[in-house]
Amino acid sequence: MEILLMKTRIVVDSAASLYALDGVDFACVPLKIITDHEEYHDDGTLDAVGMATTLRTYKGKTSTSCPNVGDWLAAYEGADEVYAITITGTLSGSCNAAQLAAEEYQQENPGKRVFVLDSLSTGPEQVLLAEHLRDELAAGKEFDAVCEEMLRYHKHTHLLFSLESLANLARNGRVKPAVAAVARMLGIRVIGQASEAGELDVICKTRGEHGALERIVLELKEHGYTNGKVNISHCGNPAAAERLKHMIEAVFEGARVVVTECGGLCSYYAELGGLLIGYEDGEA
Repeated sequence: MEILLMKTRIVVDSAASLYALDGVDFACVPLKIITDHEEYHDDGTLDAVGMATTLRTYKGKTSTSCPNVGDWLAAYEGADEVYAITITGTLSGSCNAAQLAAEEYQQENPGKRVFVLDSLSTGPEQVLLAEHLRDELAAGKEFDAVCEEMLRYHKHTHLLFSLESLANLARNGRVKPAVAAVARMLGIRVIGQASEAGELDVICKTRGEHGALERIVLELKEHGYTNGKVNISHCGNPAAAERLKHMIEAVFEGARVVVTECGGLCSYYAELGGLLIGYEDGEA
């Protein structure tokens, strides 16, 4: 008798800066960064730091474009069970497109199932969610149990960021232009977080990189981090990322910290020197 194996796939959009994931069938749907002269495809082959360097002195208009329904459908194709994780739906249409694609895919393929999780975040928090999802699948859990666990776990993952420039965020309506202008004039770094509603909230402003890193460690402590996973993603700033890693490991015994590089979309918004920090709280 023939035994049909279920084909399970994890799909993310490229806001996760995650283009491959070992141990699971995986797909990444690219976003685009658009200027008057060029269109950057965030597909894992993009020189993100090179793009960020070019855009630092670029005076024209820039924007981003999220995947459409067809892009998501193509990523779902052939899978029996799909788990999709998107950038915050509050600031991007990617989640809505993924959900519309899920409805269409399930209607056209009776019996196949798609779960779409709005990360309410971006970058390294999406990575934490994808990795936890992979571990749940590896444990052999059923679809509904995996979905339930992901909703629980998501309540205990968070995102902090430290940015040298807010120009692109302001240009695209993600933060107020006045906030970006003040930060630029005073040469300060902005420390912020992804809110529970999936918006980017500024927590404080600091002068100098060391002050910013110290504040991040304090924020981790205040937000209930103990010794779980931390993913530090940087845009052209490996020295600061490694320094923060060592500071976290010195303060929190047993901390599990990895350093990665921002992909295209995250590099566009974080800009050169920016850090994104995804982490689990003590109840994760």
